[in-house]
Amino acid sequence: MKYLMTYSLGQLEESVLLIVMILKEDAYGVSVAEAYEQETGNSISIPAIHTVLKRLEQKGMLRSEMGSATAERGGRRKRIFEATPHGYRVIADLRKTRLRLWSLIPKLGLYNG
Repeated sequence: MKYLMTYSLGQLEESVLLIVMILKEDAYGVSVAEAYEQETGNSISIPAIHTVLKRLEQKGMLRSEMGSATAERGGRRKRIFEATPHGYRVIADLRKTRLRLWSLIPKLGLYNG
C-alpha cells in the first residue's frame, strides 16, 4: 500500500527535519540552528528554529523530551528532538519524488554549474 503524505513541507521545515535526523540524540534548538547555518550558509535565530521544531512536532514528524540538567546550562534542561517514523516516511517520499522530477529534466547532466 502506498503511503500518502498528509503534510507538505516548506524548504526550511525539510532542512530542519533532515538536520534533526543527522544530529540524532544531539538535536536541540541551539545545535539545530548551528548545524543549519553550517550546512546552508544561512543564519537562523533560535526562536525561529524553535517555531519550526514545534511545527514539525505538531505535524507528527518529530517528538521531543526534556533532557537532563547540565552544569554548562546552569542546571537547566534542554528539549531534545528526534524524528518519528512518520517523519522518516515523509522525507523518504520527498526524496523519491524529487529524484524522479530531477531525472525528467532534459540535458541536466550537460551542465556542471
